[in-house]
Amino acid sequence: MAERRIDRVAFLRGGAAVTAGAVALAVWPRTTASAPSAKQDAEILRFALTVEDLQAAFYADAIKRGALTGELLEFARTVGGHERAHADHIRQALGSGAPKPARFDFGDTNADPKRFGQTAIALEDLGLAAYNGAATSLTPDALADAARIVSVEARHASWIRDIVGENPAPHAADKPISASEAQAAVARTGFVK
Repeated sequence: MAERRIDRVAFLRGGAAVTAGAVALAVWPRTTASAPSAKQDAEILRFALTVEDLQAAFYADAIKRGALTGELLEFARTVGGHERAHADHIRQALGSGAPKPARFDFGDTNADPKRFGQTAIALEDLGLAAYNGAATSLTPDALADAARIVSVEARHASWIRDIVGENPAPHAADKPISASEAQAAVARTGFVK
């Protein structure tokens, strides 16, 4: 595998994206403003688990399809492992309140490396925007725990952009999305059955 070089300016821009993304974490079905609570943390984490399961299943499906090679395959293997670890961590935090994994169908999205790359960008961006939108709804302990995941998610988004030749950090700050926007975006993928 050829080693990829990122110049100092690109590296610093990527670090800014990670920092912006680390300010948040978890998406979540919340339609009214309320003070963070353990109950709300659990609600947010249940939806976060769906997103993490979706991402993990997407990467597993891509590997299984066998259409990826080189750095795209390395990305899918590495990031898929991270997403499974994130889902396991959230399941452990939720305990008996953790929902069963959803069923997913990715159609032929992973049969083509270019489509895989664009879908991976969309899924990683969706996760970051949703996590950023939920940050203020989490208790301090849950936010601190979530930040450990979201910083890695930001790296995933930068890495896949670099692989496909896009700017790894296209914006100075990421735009958060609301719980309803996040849920609608997940539904629009058509991947959750």
